[in-house]
Amino acid sequence: MKLRIQHDTIYRYRRSVTLQAHRLVLVPRGTHELRVLTQSLKLAPEAKVEWAQDVFGNLIATATFAATTDELSISAGIMVEQCAPTWPVFSIAPGAHSYPFRYSDNEIADLGALLQPQRVDEEVRLDTWVRTFVRASPTDTLSLLIDLNAGVAAAATYRTRDEEGTQTPLATLSLASGSCRDLAALFIEAARRLGFGARAVSGYLYDPDTPCDAPGSTHAWAEVYLPLAGWIAFDPTHRRIGSANLIPVAVGRANDQIMPISGGYIGEADDRADMQVRVSVQAI
Repeated sequence: MKLRIQHDTIYRYRRSVTLQAHRLVLVPRGTHELRVLTQSLKLAPEAKVEWAQDVFGNLIATATFAATTDELSISAGIMVEQCAPTWPVFSIAPGAHSYPFRYSDNEIADLGALLQPQRVDEEVRLDTWVRTFVRASPTDTLSLLIDLNAGVAAAATYRTRDEEGTQTPLATLSLASGSCRDLAALFIEAARRLGFGARAVSGYLYDPDTPCDAPGSTHAWAEVYLPLAGWIAFDPTHRRIGSANLIPVAVGRANDQIMPISGGYIGEADDRADMQVRVSVQAI
């Protein structure tokens, strides 16, 4: 399946400002299930763009601007080929079929911080909630993760949230709602507390059931590392497992490392007037 992605962002300011360097994470990661066919990046005002890969291998564009402006336009056009199966079968190493299991020494060293919970849980609320999904010992590893994925969706309803940043996992549980990035963060923290290596993913979602002229969406989900099978996608927002209809752009330890666009300006705090984002994901 070939998909065309158009991601346009416009920032408007009340007066001319000096733009600081902007970090752009907009070009998808190539994987065995996703091939990037073409990509373009257009900015106004003009900018010097330098490309690099970060510690996770994500493709990062750093844009620096010479002119002051009252409007910044960033437009990314991408065409990809997606071949992830709708009903995936995962070849997990025999030693990891049952939970709990132990990663190899090399895997533990390489996963590093992706194994470590990131949030303090002084009242042990999160640990107590997570442990309710472990109904036997040993238990089937993949079934446990599927139950956890569904459990996050059951505990917190999806809602659009325009505020920047990610809620803490405990806040998402307390509010019983959150954005896709909030639900993914809760799943990741929970998986790490069970001893799994987990990471955050940002990208796009293609929904084949929507009209071709309907707007697409940026999306956030999680991946868990299982020996031999590698990184497996878990999308608690839609209670899905596997990479079908997902276009990963970047991975990281946490959502704040993989924001599509980050950067500031020199001016007054109220100089930013508004921001407009348009995303289209269409099959071709």
